[in-house]
Amino acid sequence: MIDHVGPGLWLLTTPTCGYAVRLGPDDAPCCAHWGPRLTPDQARALPPGRAELPVEGGGRFGVAGLQVRYGDAVRGVEWRHLGDHIDSGHDGGHLTIRMADRHYPLEIDLHYRVRPGDDAIERWTCLRNTGDEPITILRCDSAAWTVPPRPGYRLSHVTGEWGGEFQVRRTPLAVAETTLTSRRGHSGHHANPWVMLDAGDATEDHGEVWSAALAWSGSWRITVEHDHDGHAGWSGGFGHDGVTRRLGPGESLETPVFTGVYSAEGFGGISHRWHDHIRRHVLPSPGRIRPVIYNSWEAVGFDVTQARQMELAELAADIGVELFVVDDGWFGGRPGAFSGRTGETAGLGDWWPDPERFPGGLTPLIDHVTALGMKFGLWVEPESVNPDSELHRTRPEWVLRQRNRRTTEVRDQLLLDFSRSDVAKWAHEWLDDLVTRNDIAFLKWDMNRPVTEAGDDVWIPFVRNVYAVIDRLRADHPHLMIEGCASGGGRTDLGMLARTDQIWASDNTDPAQRIAVQHGYGQIYPACTMGAWVTDSPNAITSGRAPLDFRFHVAMAGALGIGGDLPRWDADDLRQAKELVARYKEIRPVVHDGRLDRLGDWAVQYTLGPRVVVLSWRPTTLIRVTAPVRLKGLDPGGRYRDEDTGEVHHGALLMSHGLPRPWPFDATSELRRLTRVG
Repeated sequence: MIDHVGPGLWLLTTPTCGYAVRLGPDDAPCCAHWGPRLTPDQARALPPGRAELPVEGGGRFGVAGLQVRYGDAVRGVEWRHLGDHIDSGHDGGHLTIRMADRHYPLEIDLHYRVRPGDDAIERWTCLRNTGDEPITILRCDSAAWTVPPRPGYRLSHVTGEWGGEFQVRRTPLAVAETTLTSRRGHSGHHANPWVMLDAGDATEDHGEVWSAALAWSGSWRITVEHDHDGHAGWSGGFGHDGVTRRLGPGESLETPVFTGVYSAEGFGGISHRWHDHIRRHVLPSPGRIRPVIYNSWEAVGFDVTQARQMELAELAADIGVELFVVDDGWFGGRPGAFSGRTGETAGLGDWWPDPERFPGGLTPLIDHVTALGMKFGLWVEPESVNPDSELHRTRPEWVLRQRNRRTTEVRDQLLLDFSRSDVAKWAHEWLDDLVTRNDIAFLKWDMNRPVTEAGDDVWIPFVRNVYAVIDRLRADHPHLMIEGCASGGGRTDLGMLARTDQIWASDNTDPAQRIAVQHGYGQIYPACTMGAWVTDSPNAITSGRAPLDFRFHVAMAGALGIGGDLPRWDADDLRQAKELVARYKEIRPVVHDGRLDRLGDWAVQYTLGPRVVVLSWRPTTLIRVTAPVRLKGLDPGGRYRDEDTGEVHHGALLMSHGLPRPWPFDATSELRRLTRVG
């Protein structure tokens, strides 16, 4: 709900949160409140606070979220309020506060949106050049967020690398400017475009936490500011430092959405609100069931043949897989001309079935897969090209490069310039043709290298054209599922999740290391979006060894996939896998749609109605996790039956004393299913 509750004062109200915007004496829009709900009278008693979109100029010397340079070299903005508009439709409320520069022909619209039953506040900014001369945009953030004064701010975010994404860090907030960023053209393995602040006293279940996440899949920057007067907040948006944009006469620039969430129920409460918001209002197909996937990559690598894929499909179908995906290596080549994709050095860009490996095209394999009762999917990497490819030989001008600069190869790959409309048109045409001509239900959209040699006019249209291709592809093929990937979790963000059904969170499938990856992923993103595979032991990346049930129990915490070399699994492994896949399908609605509670570093709980699922792990016998797991969010007066043992437990005791875990000495994981029976 959004109300205009006084002159220059607007109040946004969600089920548990209030947000007040007030114009200052100089017309500058300011955050007067972000926290618990307020009444209109309480909002009217608030003074203006810190800037909703900080600008250069005057006596302010902090982070500037809006930096502009006019034709006469004057910089900065002096605000002038033009009006506002509130659209109170069925989807909640949308407030637009219309502003302008006091002297120059620049209009600035600040947008706010809330949705029924949702605690998230979505914000973004739109600039318009209403004059006759170009304006240079040095920086335009989506929004700035201000938190109330607190004595001991703490910053939470994630850091990492390839194979070790989403490592949670909680540190005291320095009295300084702390910048989180990606300059790589995608969200990044080393960081992720979200941030949290608390007063240093929040726990998983208690304490105030403020958070925001950016819906952008390219380079980004969030700068958290803590000054000597004790004020704190952050400003964030697309683009990294040094990238400018020319705004010509009549042109406009709209930023991505920067969504904020507040909770007084600790880090767990923040996660609950994020998961609900993403499932209901971000995902393109919220109710879609994520199938159990088999992916052939770790089994065969580039050694893709029709016969081997058919063999893998038969074994996958037998253990209960619902979707069979052929990864890299299925494409390229011309009879008598050049070979197809047998390694990283050739073939990217030549998106047709390799005629030597698939002499009859993909149809025989797809027919085999569908006859086994599974759907079919393919891996694609539309943004990249190998120099050794027919596409590069015929369209070298499509490669992203700058004049008089060397072109960088990463993994023997170049990037296509997706900021060009003809490149985006080509990408949509071959993807549309691929899906139309073949019975394809799933695409794994990968991006295996960062953006290099990009000029100022590339960074934003590149990402927006990627979005446009995916959006059009989904509109043309509503049945199609898409998994976002960038060498693992390098393109995980709300912008990509608005167009995909799930994200490949990490190339690292070692279950002992994957627990930490999944712990960090779930701070913001829901389990139904987290692709997680069961692969071979020893692990292909880490050489770590783990029993099959442990590998399954870790992967069952998200969207389950299988990626092992199934012909090498013995009969007992295949029998156990079949049983565990069946068990996963039974708990899948609870895991994907239920409330997720972290019960510690080694256990998670999912609750949906009367059903409760608990997954707990002991990744090494050196960790003696023997204490009972205390559950959360149950009815204290209820009684809960263990579906495997038949025991009935009191809800109050499960929350106060915990669920007994009589670990055998060599046990590494456990799945418990409870149902409320009274």
